[in-house]
Amino acid sequence: MVFKLVKEWLGGNKQASAGLKDIELDKVPAHVAIIMDGNGRWAKQRGLPRVAGHHSGMKNVKKITMAANEIGVKVLTMYAFSTENWKRPKDEVDFLMKLPQEFFPLEIEELIENNVRIQMTGWKEGLPDFTLKAIEGAIERTKNNTGLILNFALNYGGRKEMIAGVQDIIRDVQSGKLRAEDLDESKFSSYMLTADLPDPDLLIRTSGELRLSNFLLWQLAYSELWFTDAYWPEFTESLFLQAIAEYQRRGRRFGGI
Repeated sequence: MVFKLVKEWLGGNKQASAGLKDIELDKVPAHVAIIMDGNGRWAKQRGLPRVAGHHSGMKNVKKITMAANEIGVKVLTMYAFSTENWKRPKDEVDFLMKLPQEFFPLEIEELIENNVRIQMTGWKEGLPDFTLKAIEGAIERTKNNTGLILNFALNYGGRKEMIAGVQDIIRDVQSGKLRAEDLDESKFSSYMLTADLPDPDLLIRTSGELRLSNFLLWQLAYSELWFTDAYWPEFTESLFLQAIAEYQRRGRRFGGI
């Protein structure tokens, strides 16, 4: 199969073509998760308001989604808004909540054309109606697509997810639906919000921060971690491919030898 990325990048991006050369397309991670960090700092460096960084970051989502789709990634989970992000200034939160209204009308046709399916991991409670309408509309329009799943972690927090999962388990044990002795890792995973998705093979975090920030704490137990100093708005397809190539050079033993 001839990939559009190869055609475009061999035209002059030496760094990108070297990255493509290193990638084994039959060993691409099935699920890549990304903490899209650094929008505000990117804007500050340029004398712009923080919201300008979020807007530029939004534009980068489709670019990296298309790159992931081209090389055969099955699931791309992007950390869009955490349960802790509500602590930010109201003006900034309001702007972030309006981004889905702008993103999906602009990009949905191309996403559909590329067979991308939209999902959301997080709590709908607390999200503005207009935000939910934009997301749910995109989910509905792409529900029959069979290609890459673009999963937005929105109003999501890993600790909250695990507490909610434990609460559901307790209720099921008390009602007789589940026996405590039957609880294992696989069963516990079925109580997570990502029960229908494989655990991430690779986590990418931009902006130079070296922490998980309450993201997919259960699911990332054996994921490979890759960090870059680049802020999210400047995270390119070339850097994405570098992360994939590094992932493929690592040995994944899952506790074995």
